Order: sequence, then C-alpha cells, then structure tokens
Amino acid sequence: MQNEELDSWVLSVATHVRPSSIHWCDGTDAEIRWLQKQMVAKGVLAPLDPDRYPRSFLHRSPPDDVARAESRPLLCTQQRVDAGPTNPWISEDDANRIVWPLFAGAMAGRTLFVVPYLLGQCDSRFSRVGVQLTDSPYVVASLRLMTRMGKAALEHLGSSSDFVRGLHSTGDLSPDRRYVVHFPSTKTIWSIGSGHGDSAVLGTSCHALRMASAQARKEGWLAERMLLLELTDPEGELHYLAVASPGAGGNTRLSTLVPDVPGWSAKVVGDDVCWMHPGEDGQLWAINPLAGMSGVVPGTSLKQNPSIKQLLGHDVLFTNTALQQDGAPWWEGMGEEPRDGLVDWRGRPWSASSPEPAAHPDARFTVAASQCPTVTRAILNPKGVPLSAIVFAGGGAEVAPLVYEATSWAQGVYIGATLLSQTTPAAAPRSDPMGMLSYCGYNMGDYFAHWLSFGARLPRAPRVFHVNWHRADRGKPLWPGRGHDARVLKWIVQRVQRSAAARLTPIGFVPTELDVGGLGLSADHAQQLHEVDLRAWTEQMARNQELLARFGNRLPEALRGEHEGIVHRLKMASN
Repeated sequence: MQNEELDSWVLSVATHVRPSSIHWCDGTDAEIRWLQKQMVAKGVLAPLDPDRYPRSFLHRSPPDDVARAESRPLLCTQQRVDAGPTNPWISEDDANRIVWPLFAGAMAGRTLFVVPYLLGQCDSRFSRVGVQLTDSPYVVASLRLMTRMGKAALEHLGSSSDFVRGLHSTGDLSPDRRYVVHFPSTKTIWSIGSGHGDSAVLGTSCHALRMASAQARKEGWLAERMLLLELTDPEGELHYLAVASPGAGGNTRLSTLVPDVPGWSAKVVGDDVCWMHPGEDGQLWAINPLAGMSGVVPGTSLKQNPSIKQLLGHDVLFTNTALQQDGAPWWEGMGEEPRDGLVDWRGRPWSASSPEPAAHPDARFTVAASQCPTVTRAILNPKGVPLSAIVFAGGGAEVAPLVYEATSWAQGVYIGATLLSQTTPAAAPRSDPMGMLSYCGYNMGDYFAHWLSFGARLPRAPRVFHVNWHRADRGKPLWPGRGHDARVLKWIVQRVQRSAAARLTPIGFVPTELDVGGLGLSADHAQQLHEVDLRAWTEQMARNQELLARFGNRLPEALRGEHEGIVHRLKMASN
C-alpha cells in the first residue's frame, strides 16, 4: 500500500542528504544475509566461529564512538520550561541552524536505507510505527533484531501519517558534530555523528522511551524503562510485576532469575521497555514493545547462567567485545580464560598483562528475544499482561530497607519520584526518578502529575513497592541476592494477595515474616534487613526535598503532601 506522507518525507530528506542510492528494507532473511555479506566485505562485521556461534558477527566501532551520545540527547520544545530541569534543551531555531546543516550531503556516496519498524505486536492496538532513514547497515541489522522491521510495519501503517520519523547519519563520526535531537511535537528524531548504541538505533530508547513517553502523556498511557516479570506460584497462578531498576539496579539479575523458593518459577515478558495502558477492567496492562534484547556483556558469566549461554548461542550481533583466534567472542567475567592470540575490541593483540581490558566496558550483545529461554509466551499477547505490582529497585544501601510497600498510589509515585540509583553498596547513590532520568521526553514535574492521574483512573491499580538489593550495614552487604531475590518477590505477591504480614512504619509497610531460612544470616542481620532508621530517613528526606525542589511550580502538590506526610510521621515516631 502506498503512503504518500512517507514517500514525500523520504524524498525531501534524500534531496538534503544526497545519497547515491535508496534501499527500502523489507526485513526478509535474504535481505539481512545480503547486508551481512556486504558488511563483512567492507570490514564492518567480522564473522564468528560458525560452529559455536552460527550466523553471529562482531562489530567494532571507532575508538572515539564507543560511549553513547547520552551527554547530548537534546529535547526541542517550544519553551525551555517544557523540557524541564533534567533534559538538555535546544530551541527549534538553534536545531535548524546548528544540526540540520550537518546532514547536508552527509550521505553522498552512501546508500540511504529506509527502515520501517513496528514497536509492539502486529495485531496489537497498542503498537506504534516508526521509520528510520540511515546510512548505516549496522543500524539496519540492529533494528531487525530489536523491532518488527520491514513489510509488517508498512502493513500496520497503511496510509496513515502517524509514525515517528527518525533521521540518522554517521556523518564523519566527529564527537564535535555529534547530536541527538528529539522533537516531540512533530514525532521526529535527528541523530548525526554516531554509529553506536541507542544514539544510532533510534527505535529503542529514542523512540520507545523518549518519544513514546511524550506521546503517552497526550494519549493517557505510560512508556517506562521497566522489566516485565512473570512469576508462577505453586498453584500455577501467574503474577506480573513491572520493575524499574535505574543504572545497574537489578534488571539483569531479575531477567535471569532462577528462584530458590520451591514451587515458584520466573520468566520475562521484557527486560528493558514497558508500555502500560489502563484496561477496561480497571487494571493496568503492560506490553513489551521490543522484539529483541540488548545488554552489556562484561561481567556476564556463561558458566553461572545457562540461560545467557543459550541466549547468545546463535544469530547474535556483538559490539566491541574481544575476539579469540578461533573466532569466538571474549569478555571479562564470561567464565572462560582467554586463549593465546586474543585481540582486544580495537583489534590489537592483548594479554593478561595488558593495562586495559580486552572488551570495552560497554561491549554489548543484540539478539532476538524469541531465542531467550526465559521469555514467556505472554510476550505475544497483543493485549499485554495485567500488572499485580510495580517495583522500584533503587539505592540508598544503608537507608532503605530490603523491601517496603507504599500505603497508597500517591505514595508509590513519591517513591518513584525520589528513586536513587546505586550500582554497589559502596557506590554513592544518585537521583534517577522512576529510572527515567535519561529517557523522559518532557518536564518530569508534569511526568509525575501524569503518573498521579492513574490513581483515580484505576480501581484495581497495581500495588507499589520499593526494593533495595544493596541493603548494607557499614558497607557490608546484608542480602545474598541471586535466586534468593525470589523470596522478596514472593512476599510482594503475597502482599497483593493479602496473605503476607507486615508492620506499618513512617515510610510504608515492611515485612514481619520474610523467609530467610538457610541463608546463614544472623538474627541481628535478619532484623537489619527491615530496619527503618528514623534519623537516617530524616536526613534522606532533607535530600529528597532538594531533589524535588528543582521542579519548582511544576511539582504536583500531591507529591509535596506525600513528602510532608512522611516527614511528619518520622518526627512523631522519633518523639
């Protein structure tokens, strides 16, 4: 079916970027094999050992294009205040004056690939279409893994003009001319100067989060950076949790969770992005709009996690790992000793005495979610899954208890708005509201108000919890993690079912009966897991006040009220 709006846009862009040819991607196996062959011939991809890693490749990015361009994910709104204090802002005049000219002739001598893609299932009314124009075949290969790309997207779009327009060129890869600009009002993204990560593959964070969050605000839904977890209890009942884990707060640990609780099992619906819509039944329903999975590989052990080994067994696109002489990728923490003849992510000879790591710290994999053994069939449900709980997995290692439950939806939003990111118990926590600090496409004060609005719209709203996997005492971790995390999730599910006991504290409900048997915890440590230190919390509330103050008059009064209420309860409990 012809789409005049799409055709006109492609023609206007091509006139400006002046490619030598235009290729409309259809997403077929034949097309990707043709592209892979071209990239291998040009040195863009290196084929891996076909016996151990069939149909898998390694891509090495230029050394000055390894970090994502997250320092410059600019938001272009009519007024600076609409971007808010957390988003770098650019005016439309400056974007047209500084960024648009960089695209002039940028694709000369290159092919312009037209990549239609679909976020969400083909038969879902919640799905959204995007089209990325790019001169990078690597980006095409990545989008094919991460989205439903090609013919399916065009059929879903039909003659509609409602699609996100993404324009990307690697340009000359100069860091000084590297920009990512989002225009929420026109559903447009410009990216130039990078061929790596989310700043080049625009269908993921740029569209599925930044642009989608702004669209969701207008249309009455939520686009979040959350893992979607499916838990099955001993009776066979399914429970779905959406988990926000800023930074390295816990998405990876939960996506490969093997519960140590008898009769319980865990699978994932999605490990990165979650779109949530109010259902006619009064519940909040969630889908995973992505078709693929992408993650950082350093520290990921193939020996300790059989699921990861199976996930990365074939049809994988690796980026910036080291390469062994036999054609197998290698990275620090994979559970195998490097063999002689290893070359690092730059292609240089490497040995254990080398001063730098062999794999880049941000070395990644990209793979279709369908080959992940822990993915549930619920990912295919066009309606999504009903959420029992929303979990914010944050930091504050020596302040927040292992787990606590909000007393209301509004307090749950406050917990998310003051969420802290912490990678280890020793690391300093930083503010990362809802885990969306880098991904919210408008003023976060308005974003909090949007979240609050669901409290009145959802008679059966999911319960809200906070977990602190890094709970520590004077820097010493108190919680062993791994499969034991299922004990915390079991308590959360049982709280939703009203079958688990808890005591009310100034910050919310904490467990009185969490199973720690067999973990080797002393009675004192077990008690510390759920301790609410009134003095430490009073100090934390002062820090929260500073964090919230930056949103000025865009901060909802309801959140001010929640803050004042907790401060008051802490004061009363201290007297």
